[in-house]
Amino acid sequence: MKLQTTIPLKPSGNPIDYHSRLFLVGSCFVENIGAKLEYYKFRTTINPFGILFHPEAIARFLEYAVSGKQLSEADLEETQGRFVSFDAHSVLSTSSAAETTKLLNEALVETKRQLAQASHIVITLGTAWGYQHLGQDKIVANCHKIPQKAFQKELASVEEIAAITRRMLSAIAKVNSQTEVIFTVSPVRHTKDGFVENQRSKAHLLAGMHQVLDESQHTAYFPSYELMMDELRDYRFYDRDLIHPNALAVDYIWERFSSVYFSEETQKTMQKVQEIQQGLAHKPFNPDSEAHQKFLNNLEAKKCALQTDFPHIQI
Repeated sequence: MKLQTTIPLKPSGNPIDYHSRLFLVGSCFVENIGAKLEYYKFRTTINPFGILFHPEAIARFLEYAVSGKQLSEADLEETQGRFVSFDAHSVLSTSSAAETTKLLNEALVETKRQLAQASHIVITLGTAWGYQHLGQDKIVANCHKIPQKAFQKELASVEEIAAITRRMLSAIAKVNSQTEVIFTVSPVRHTKDGFVENQRSKAHLLAGMHQVLDESQHTAYFPSYELMMDELRDYRFYDRDLIHPNALAVDYIWERFSSVYFSEETQKTMQKVQEIQQGLAHKPFNPDSEAHQKFLNNLEAKKCALQTDFPHIQI
């Protein structure tokens, strides 16, 4: 008896290995997958401008980085004693306009460098609902808890999502025409917009994005949203807020991602990394015992063997 429908997935023709350089940008689901990649010691850059939910914010960030744009203090907004940018998440805000500007511009410079080197770029779209700042006349990356009267909420159309997706690919191609761009839609539900509105949003993202992917080279789609909605269609796979995937769901989607993008050889190396990580996390009953000293020597030998094959892996 079959109790679950399964989305058929094929191994990628451009797999990820320990020589790959990965750049991830987008919604908080990028942070979940990025954390897994970092745990397994892949060369990974995650959201230099912080979490970005709206496709317009992602496209503008990529365009800024590629063009070499530098932000000034005049581009910032002061709120609650901190200087923020409507182009970035609040994690890049500080109590100093000069310091915030420095953080933002360093992130842009580093982003251009990482984009040029990336073998794979993962872009996760979160929502088609955007907040247009009435003063600056643009969709913001984050409202920074500024009163809602300063914004106008609007839903990007399918055509607008397609145009924004083309801008993302165009910006990336200016510095790296050979990288593979992997798109996905976040399985996180934006229920604050409303349940029907959330579904409309995801539909617009999917329709607009696929319109472009169907005509593009060096692009792929990974169905994280579909895996959550179909294979994991049960509230036991959600966190207590009933909105975000829980750890079990993230692990499941990660396993499916691994089956697509990691070869058997790469997964063997991942297992070695995991053994070392688990060893480092081990808390001994008696740190001075002979058994624990032997354990530490074996662990060090595993680290040395791994770093002989992959010198860039630091554990």
